[in-house]
Amino acid sequence: MHHRETCLAEASAVNVTVNIYLRTISKIDDVSMEYSCQISFREQWQDNRLTYNDSYFKYVNLPDPERIWRPDLFFSNEKQGHFHDIVMPNVLLRLYPDGRILYSVRISLVLSCPMKLHYYPLDNQFCVLEMASYGYTTDDIVFIWKADNPVQRKPIVELPSFELKDISTSYCSSTTNTGQYSCLRVTLKLKRQFSYYLLQLYIPSYMLVIVSWVSFWLDKEAVPARVSLGVTTLLTMATQASGINSKLPPVSYTKAIDVWIGVSLTFIFGALLEFALVNYAARRDSKEQLKKDRERQEQLTLDLMEDGCGTQMVMKPLFNNSDTTPFRKRSWKGYETHDIHIEPRRKRKRGCYTSFLSHYKDRAKRIDVVARILFPAGFALFNVAYWLGYMLPEKVVDMA
Repeated sequence: MHHRETCLAEASAVNVTVNIYLRTISKIDDVSMEYSCQISFREQWQDNRLTYNDSYFKYVNLPDPERIWRPDLFFSNEKQGHFHDIVMPNVLLRLYPDGRILYSVRISLVLSCPMKLHYYPLDNQFCVLEMASYGYTTDDIVFIWKADNPVQRKPIVELPSFELKDISTSYCSSTTNTGQYSCLRVTLKLKRQFSYYLLQLYIPSYMLVIVSWVSFWLDKEAVPARVSLGVTTLLTMATQASGINSKLPPVSYTKAIDVWIGVSLTFIFGALLEFALVNYAARRDSKEQLKKDRERQEQLTLDLMEDGCGTQMVMKPLFNNSDTTPFRKRSWKGYETHDIHIEPRRKRKRGCYTSFLSHYKDRAKRIDVVARILFPAGFALFNVAYWLGYMLPEKVVDMA
């Protein structure tokens, strides 16, 4: 064996052609940032030391792969992996007369997949499968992809929460202190299925936000109903947010789902604060009304007291207006006098907003009416900005 490796080192680099058959992708874990897959890994190379002359056999299947030299390929982003031995070891080693060797083995792998969750759950993820030589540099071994269809897959690869959009291959040779090593990479483009989050998060949060606006139509005196409605929707939304975040890793950046939950909680909390403002305005209106009633009562009491003393307060006309002809000059002790005509004060033109609110005398009622318009309008504008901001960049990436 030592002699064979020495001969290999003295010769030129061995070209190892690699291709993969992707059988299944069983699990993609967002918390651990890993995925599980099962592949049939195949590699083919030339070893002239094993040539033989035999016109009868097209090839020979060798029973023991351990007896010949094989490339020392390993999966650089592997976390766990194992071969399959049921019912027999799932290994194929085929030797052709010209010295070509085909090695095929079925492997189950758990691979690391660092994810960028900025657009979660409207995101696309790129998971890789990297293979490299562990001990032989590019002077000894060079891995190359098979020219025709290097990665095959089943016609239907079903995933629970993702859709496999594309598979691409590339090279990732690296240089370390011990030399340059050949490396191959498979990139899986995975698009997250949105239907689950639409049914479990977005539609329920829509309903909770809209239900919180019902308090704007309740009477300001219905304090228990409005408070319980606001607190219940707020707690329900907070519980839903904690359930969603428990399925995600604690990342330092803001995700799309964090923006949605945060704004939804803000609208629900704002509806609760709006009732506090309405209650405060209603108490102020009540105090001012009581003050006006007290002043009116005191003035009425003073008038009654003055009438009871016999005091008569009658204002005499300033001018003798027996002549009803307007603008006619009359004299009074040598002075000319005129009839006085006072034009009524012109009313200010009110805007539509002021004119609309003038129908409601209570400030508390005005706050409720304004909230009925501002809250839905603000939430609608947020939805436009949210969906355009998070869905358009993903479409641009897909087109690229």
